[in-house]
Amino acid sequence: MQKTLITLGIVILLTGLLWPWLSKLPFGRLPGDIVIDKPGFKLFFPITSMLLVSGLLSLILWFFRN
Repeated sequence: MQKTLITLGIVILLTGLLWPWLSKLPFGRLPGDIVIDKPGFKLFFPITSMLLVSGLLSLILWFFRN
């Protein structure tokens, strides 16, 4: 459990440090992400982005498990 928490902390730290460059990536604005923008209402549902993150995390966890 300690190793997992330390790794998670390092990942969060690196994400925070690299945020200025990561925010320039088109992540969250991919084709398939649903955006409904009406006056006084905005709905953002990143379907494609969620699938991409899920696949990437599954691949990483599978890689470290074997």
